[in-house]
Amino acid sequence: MSMLSNLDLIRRVPLFSLLTHDQARQVADGVIKRRFRRGEIVVEQGRKSNALFILLNGRARVLTADNKGREVILAVLEAGDYVGEMSLIDNEPHSATVRAEVQTDMLVLGRQEFSRCLPDSSTLAYSVMHGLVKRLRAADRQIESLALLDVYGRVARTLMEISEEADGLRVIRSKVSRQDMAKIVGASREMVSRVMKDLEERGVIETQEDGSLIIRQQPVVER
Repeated sequence: MSMLSNLDLIRRVPLFSLLTHDQARQVADGVIKRRFRRGEIVVEQGRKSNALFILLNGRARVLTADNKGREVILAVLEAGDYVGEMSLIDNEPHSATVRAEVQTDMLVLGRQEFSRCLPDSSTLAYSVMHGLVKRLRAADRQIESLALLDVYGRVARTLMEISEEADGLRVIRSKVSRQDMAKIVGASREMVSRVMKDLEERGVIETQEDGSLIIRQQPVVER
């Protein structure tokens, strides 16, 4: 790997295959090479690393875990794959942890250098890109919920996610269909109805006459 220039390495990465020579040179000037040991964390869920990591060789796992240490593998990354782009685009913490499965060499591109490759923030392409990142984060949370939370936890998390803040409370302005909720959380309508009834009896949520819902206190999501 040391005999190849950064530009040679960049040219081998599919992500940068459409760059012009000048663009590729600019990226090559901004990357550094880094080796991760087997089991070493590349990025950590809930934290920011402010860099894009591109695998040159080796293998890494994208995973999420609950507070009991149970893990769900979301993806396996191999040469040419990359990670960290969502956090760089929306400036939010990583939605999952990435850990090297074997010794893995990567190119690391910092935030400033990465930003030079993005479209202008006023363009439609930039807005679409942000929208895609938002959807990917939601998909990660849904996979995590289905794998690690029971039905009660999935319903509670979904209620919080679809609500909005109003006068110090969380409010869902439209009627919450038990059937739709069942499809979202991957459970039967009967089970969702029992969970919703329990939340109402304990004063966690309150259904209004118009079908809207007020969350009086944040539901406890247990894993």
